[in-house]
Amino acid sequence: MKRLIALTMVLLIILSGCTGKKTGGDNIAEAQEYTSVYSGEISTLNYLVTATTSEFSIAANLVDTLIDYDRYGVVQPGLATEWNLSEDNLVWTFRLREGVKWMTYDGKEYAEVTAQDFVDAMKYILNPNNESSTANIAYGVIKNAEAYYNGEITDFEQVGVKAIDKYTLEYTLEKPTPYFLSMLTYVCFFPVNGQFLEEVGDKFGTDNMNILYNGAYIMEIFEPQNRRVLIANKKYWDKENIHIKTINHIYNKEAATLSPELFLRGEISYADISTDVLDEWMKDPEKEAKIHPNRTGFYSYFYCFNFDPNFSEEYEPDNWKIAVNNLNFRKSIFHALDRKAAMLTAEPYDPEKRISNTITPKNFVDLDGVDYTQLGDLKRFADTDSFDKDLALEYKEKALVELEGKATFPVKILMPYNTGVSDWGNRAQVIEQQLENLLGTDYIDIKIDAKPPTGFLQDVRRAGNYAFLECNWGPDYADPETYTDPFSPDSNYNWPHLAEGYKESNGKNKYENMVDEAKAEVIDIEKRLKLFAEAEAYFIDQAFVIPYGISGGGYTASLLNPFESLYSPFGVSGERFKGQRIMEKPMNSEEFNEGLKRWEEERAEALKKAAK
Repeated sequence: MKRLIALTMVLLIILSGCTGKKTGGDNIAEAQEYTSVYSGEISTLNYLVTATTSEFSIAANLVDTLIDYDRYGVVQPGLATEWNLSEDNLVWTFRLREGVKWMTYDGKEYAEVTAQDFVDAMKYILNPNNESSTANIAYGVIKNAEAYYNGEITDFEQVGVKAIDKYTLEYTLEKPTPYFLSMLTYVCFFPVNGQFLEEVGDKFGTDNMNILYNGAYIMEIFEPQNRRVLIANKKYWDKENIHIKTINHIYNKEAATLSPELFLRGEISYADISTDVLDEWMKDPEKEAKIHPNRTGFYSYFYCFNFDPNFSEEYEPDNWKIAVNNLNFRKSIFHALDRKAAMLTAEPYDPEKRISNTITPKNFVDLDGVDYTQLGDLKRFADTDSFDKDLALEYKEKALVELEGKATFPVKILMPYNTGVSDWGNRAQVIEQQLENLLGTDYIDIKIDAKPPTGFLQDVRRAGNYAFLECNWGPDYADPETYTDPFSPDSNYNWPHLAEGYKESNGKNKYENMVDEAKAEVIDIEKRLKLFAEAEAYFIDQAFVIPYGISGGGYTASLLNPFESLYSPFGVSGERFKGQRIMEKPMNSEEFNEGLKRWEEERAEALKKAAK
């Protein structure tokens, strides 16, 4: 309670009537100020190196991109006003909006945004010394970018990104890339002012003073583990569509627990209603009227088996490595995991809507009206619940025979979770009990390890400090290739390329070769999608991961209208506050369902119109 009172006092000092009164328009608050609390601190503001959602979601509001998406998911001009593609599908040319300014944190004009800013940003990203986590996305499509990154060529002029003149930018691709335009809202295609980058050097992105802003907001205050304050950019080129004038993010390590009560007090604008308190809210008519369900999203959640364990000897990493390299051992867990039981910890009222049997979610892309997940062998997995007690026990017996004298049983399985996510701890316990009850504690011994939210990704997943871990991945562009990125050799999810018994004659494992074949097909889209579906089906069949669910779902108390936000399954558009307004009162479930139906109808019409 002391922490709640202390946080309340901080909020009251920062805020001055954040809810306000209605001033014309339906349910629109007078004071357009948004406030939320968070528990996991970011580690950088350098958007050119990060691939972390919490970090690029901030950058999305500070820096604009060439194109954007509207609230229906239709491509719109951003920093570029027009663009065209050459007849050979290799050269994209963008005409930049004139007069857009780079601003400093204290609201002073620094320079105009020009085509050279995109060239300078790409040169920074393709310098391996800068350790950009998204360099592979950029060099996967731009001509000579990978060769430059690997030091095979040293002249950046040979890389396919050029400023033709002050306001004309040109990208030359390695090969035709049908989804290239959809990549441009991701952080590796953000601009940066080269002169400023040279001035600040290694300090770039270390705080709010060492970056520049050309987007809707400027970060006025950055106090790690205290608060972040974003204010509307008065010189923004599209300021008429920026309604929320101030965004406050307040740090509190117990944010997930405190936020529902803070929302009821009118001190914050948004709160996730976790399963811990959802029943209470549902049974209270006053509280129930303040919450609504969330839309499902396109972040894919899956459980990773770690093929490169780097954890304490206490958890026997060498023994885990022996076990995880046995296919039957992995399949025993694959078929033993009851995803519905796990999902009930996050979605107790409708778990089925968030369960996913594939890595690429349904409705992401289609082939002439046929959903990608229904192509080839992938359909078998998409339409089948992998939970099967008999199969799990059958594979267990096979694993015991094959691992006799090689592995020690029970196999210790280190399974960390992030304490900043309220339902994750509950889910970890459900999975532990469910797997051990089915497979037996003589076979596996799951070790739950609670980890703090700050630094979780760096200290756990990226460090290989786990055996079995709930992971997620969001799409960067409109193609199933994006869902293969976490499992590439230069990624840091679970290193499946190190799995034993899969190497082929070229030194790569079979999955890598299947993905490479799919990537190479850039003309015949039908063949391309079918090849990716085949690779994904194989990856799931070999139990490198266990698909689990998709993002969204759950319930939210919010003063934002979810149907006003920009919409895109990929990139950062959906993270922007642009176009959104603070409502006087929160949306309830009935209003949400009506709004969703209306939005889906309007979106269908908008997409048809855009296609013409």
